[in-house]
Amino acid sequence: MKGDDLKELLGKLSSYNLFNYLLPGVIFVVSASKITRYSFIQDDIVIGLFLYYFIGLVISRFGSIVIEPILRGVSFLKFADYEDFVAASKKDEKIEVLSEANNTYRTLCSLFVLLLLLKGYEIIEDRFISLKDYDGMIVVALLLVMFLFAYRKQTLYIIKRIKAN
Repeated sequence: MKGDDLKELLGKLSSYNLFNYLLPGVIFVVSASKITRYSFIQDDIVIGLFLYYFIGLVISRFGSIVIEPILRGVSFLKFADYEDFVAASKKDEKIEVLSEANNTYRTLCSLFVLLLLLKGYEIIEDRFISLKDYDGMIVVALLLVMFLFAYRKQTLYIIKRIKAN
């Protein structure tokens, strides 16, 4: 891929995609290689961009599916009713910008939790050597469960959005 092609591809990413997927993915990959023995760094820039984007997507969804409900459950966060959010967003465009920034903070919190969990898994794996044989399947199973919940959550948002309109 040439430099111009890469610039065009990056130009098509929205600020949301950059700050909630690509940036966290890159930060996670670089940080993981510094604090654990795991390295996800890619030599091929195209493969790297897609992998880092996907890792950022996973980090974001983990924040949405795990971190946010925990923080709501312990009353650290309180959300407005979704119908009120939709109505207010129509009147005040800045709410969408604030919501995007809010999601970025949640994603960054998720990134740091996942780095801690990765380090914890590394320690556990050192104690239970046989886990190394199942790393791939463990990751696939966890991703499947997480994306099933993400799919359900997104479907519920679509239903709420339809009802709010």
